[in-house]
Amino acid sequence: MAISQTPKRLYYSISDVSEMVGVKPHVLRYWESEFSLLKPKKSKAGRRTYTQKEIKLILLIKKLLYEQRFTLEGAKNRIHELKKAKFHQLEIPFDQRLISEFIKDIRKDLEEILQVLSKE
Repeated sequence: MAISQTPKRLYYSISDVSEMVGVKPHVLRYWESEFSLLKPKKSKAGRRTYTQKEIKLILLIKKLLYEQRFTLEGAKNRIHELKKAKFHQLEIPFDQRLISEFIKDIRKDLEEILQVLSKE
């Protein structure tokens, strides 16, 4: 059962996730101990509850380990690289000078449009 075929819910049990991603529950529990980013919440009874975000991470881990043949350490490093790259994309500062020039150009264009419209 693929994740896209499942009904969207807030939380999934370990057995649901196991069935969705095709990995046994003991493997999921092991990955939790190895991958610091994989931390499903636990209910008061101690049952794991996975979110869509955690399921996507599990699918990435599975792809790295089973399809791309990464070692555990290699998969950990790759996931941290991807997380770091995503964070740095959000950190890119805007050049204030370019923004000011862009706004001036827009203002100039709008003034020209107003002049054309006022002549008519």
